[in-house]
Amino acid sequence: MIIRKRIVRIALATFASAAVLAAPASAYIGPGAGFAAAGSVLVLLGTFVLAFGIVLIWPLKAVVRLVAFRGKTKPKVKRMVVVGLDGFDPGLAQRFSEEGLMPNFKKLQDEGCFHELGTAFPSISPVAWSSYATGVDASRHNIYDFLTRDPCSYFPMLSSTDIRSVPKTLNLGLAKVPFGQKTIYKLLQKSQPFWKLLGAKGIWSSIIRVPITFPPQKFKNGTLLAGMCVPDLQGTQGSFSFYSTKKKSGTHTGGQQYVVRFKDGKVESKLTGPPGKDGHAMKCPFTCSFDTSTGKATFTVGTESATVGKREYTPWLVIPFDGVTGIARFYVQDWDGEEVGIYVTPININPDSPAMPISHPLVYSIYLAKMMGPYATLGLAEDTWALNERVVDEEAFLKQAWLIFEERKKMLWDVLEKTKKGFVTVVFDTTDRISHMFYRYLDPDHPANEGKDTEKHKNVIRDLYAKMDAFLPEIRKKVGDDKDTVLMIISDHGFCNFTRGVNMNTWLKQEGYLVLKDGHETSPDWFAHVDWDKTKAFTLGLTGIFINRKGREAKGIVEKGPELNALCNELKTKLEKLVDPKSGDRVVKEAFLTSELHGGPYADMAPEILLGYNKTFRHSWDCATGSVSEEIFTDNTKSWSGDHCVDPRLVPGVFWCNRKINGSAPNIMDLAPTALSLFGVDTPRYMQGRDLFAPSHETTGAPSSSPEERELVTSEKASS
Repeated sequence: MIIRKRIVRIALATFASAAVLAAPASAYIGPGAGFAAAGSVLVLLGTFVLAFGIVLIWPLKAVVRLVAFRGKTKPKVKRMVVVGLDGFDPGLAQRFSEEGLMPNFKKLQDEGCFHELGTAFPSISPVAWSSYATGVDASRHNIYDFLTRDPCSYFPMLSSTDIRSVPKTLNLGLAKVPFGQKTIYKLLQKSQPFWKLLGAKGIWSSIIRVPITFPPQKFKNGTLLAGMCVPDLQGTQGSFSFYSTKKKSGTHTGGQQYVVRFKDGKVESKLTGPPGKDGHAMKCPFTCSFDTSTGKATFTVGTESATVGKREYTPWLVIPFDGVTGIARFYVQDWDGEEVGIYVTPININPDSPAMPISHPLVYSIYLAKMMGPYATLGLAEDTWALNERVVDEEAFLKQAWLIFEERKKMLWDVLEKTKKGFVTVVFDTTDRISHMFYRYLDPDHPANEGKDTEKHKNVIRDLYAKMDAFLPEIRKKVGDDKDTVLMIISDHGFCNFTRGVNMNTWLKQEGYLVLKDGHETSPDWFAHVDWDKTKAFTLGLTGIFINRKGREAKGIVEKGPELNALCNELKTKLEKLVDPKSGDRVVKEAFLTSELHGGPYADMAPEILLGYNKTFRHSWDCATGSVSEEIFTDNTKSWSGDHCVDPRLVPGVFWCNRKINGSAPNIMDLAPTALSLFGVDTPRYMQGRDLFAPSHETTGAPSSSPEERELVTSEKASS
């Protein structure tokens, strides 16, 4: 007992002294990004001490856990490792396996098992990974899409994260004195991740880049690096910069373009950062000097420089602004005589000196940066918009994607080395992003092929699956042959072709459910011209249709009860009869009534109808941003040519395991109760998943998914 107390005191003293050193300055950057900048020598010293403090006390914490929690659980395994390959598709995996490209996954299947993994309703990453973490459906974890609407204003908002700045005040009793600002970070995902339950029982968890973990929640006995929805330094979900001597036509949804001069072999310009104290965006100058004799370009920003050739990425360079730093990579996309084009990635939060919490504990991101160098922190790190808008080409995108993959691999190796007992999960996004951007190569007739290469990169997806197969033996070697370790390779959903965009707002307008103000036939983004006093239904994001309900929306007109039910059934009937005039194909396989599919406490704020599109269809790009266009249907001509926002039964994920499971229809909600059971932790009754290794007569938690959803999956399998 005396030894145990001394260990605890040492650990507390280490953290306390480091925390004092790391007290941040109160230089507030601005409401756009919601950053509180740390701008002092003490902060730099503090982060250094904290990062290495983690390394020093890691063994001590292990001893504390061993002593404190001995005998409280009876684990069935020593370690569980789940590697997520976002968007890995079972159909493509089977196809490439039959072609002999995936022998290592075939070996894993023969030793253990392989199954399709039932995905979430709706089948979109933030929903599916939230169900993975919590073991419940969307109506219980509150995430239905990337975007939702603010019912008070109809403006878009991130469904998972609320970051805002509020005034600091000193309460003097008779008056409150303002003194500066403070930033509030709030995760809107409900329920709780299973690693929090493991931690409460003394089971260590290492969580790396699981989507919808920002802002990072605190939990005992574990570390976490946040994934999807971590913003860039501008406070956006990813804003690239492009500096060119030639102005490109059109607007850039995903970034900014700057026209520059190429003079005396040099380009000089500025990077745009977060808002400063005056509310205006801060700037950071940089230069790029071109050496024609070597064919090299040297970038200089702040105190750092890097020399690269044409079409090569620089290492991550620190971008200094007043009171805060970010990191970015530079890339010479074009260099022909006096014409140049320079692409700069979105300015990521610097993990070595984070402007806001991106890990748990706060110093974990710093520790990783000290161990492996700078790395991407942006939630959607692979810059799909830069390729969508043809600012960069396929070659540049692929190079960036694989650089990020290598960073993630280093993180996996580190947590496998550090976590000999407990739970480990690392999610790789590269598989999803490459599938989105290169799916057109699988379809010679895809409208996105027009005017683009169709030969040079035609085998990219094939090579992607082969590369993941080559990656698997590396994972298994690092995991080792320990029979007490369970290894799973999973994906959150599969993939399909996306050739036709559907503007459901336009369809709703033509059917009389959405009304525009007098004199307007169309409406730009964010419902600019919508007459809410006459509108019954609208859509935003990628997954469903909202009813303009009285008492919920600010200007709702549809009464809850018989009127709402009749309207939903009417829309469902019409949607399931909708046909694409170009092909004659049915657009919607099934329109799901949320009230019948989900019964959790947050279903009331969700879209009333979830759209189960048939393959090749999806919400159009302008529909996703709340616009009303002239036409309902448009060809998808963007490089983002594959998708999964369709009927979830059409895009299941993958599930490989080094052990056989009980049953043949695992669901992504089953991972949480399975992990708890393997470590001897009771599964809460609210969880809807089941223990995949439990005998068929045993159950944990509630039935796996709702009865309606189970019936949907069963009938779909029977029909196919």
